[in-house]
Amino acid sequence: MQVADDVLIRESIREPERFAPLFDRHAAAVHRYLARRIGEPADDLLSETFLVAFRRRASYRPMQLDVRPWLFGIATKVLQRHVRKEERRYRALARARLLEASSRTDDPPDDRLDAQALRAELAAALAALKPADRDVLLLLAWAQLSYAEIAAALDIPIGTVRSRINRARRLTRAALSHLEED
Repeated sequence: MQVADDVLIRESIREPERFAPLFDRHAAAVHRYLARRIGEPADDLLSETFLVAFRRRASYRPMQLDVRPWLFGIATKVLQRHVRKEERRYRALARARLLEASSRTDDPPDDRLDAQALRAELAAALAALKPADRDVLLLLAWAQLSYAEIAAALDIPIGTVRSRINRARRLTRAALSHLEED
């Protein structure tokens, strides 16, 4: 029988090696989230996330949820330190995709051109969002956390999660709306 996450955290205070199964259970999901958010630096940010979690394990409060929201909250805060870099990356990606699509002399198939344009437009739309709105939207879409888990991860009320997701979706739709008209 698998030992519950909160039990492992409590036990790891006396026996630090008991923290290792938490890494084994959750590192892949946290890494996927970080990799989708920031790309190559995800390995370093994953290490930093679990180092912070290990150092703060004594202050962990079980929240009627599993440990994932706590870990994603730490990962998001670690990632927030890299927001400026992330925004520059999204803007560069948007510019590169638009330049790449406009500089081709051969006409790619329509679906490939549409995918390239959509990726560039989506990157630009994400870059334009406020960091707090982008965080909740990407925790929902990429980490597949529930509203309650996002609230726990970011230590904000669930109503704030709902309003930020609503605003992020509305702004993203507006930024992409001209693509639907074509």
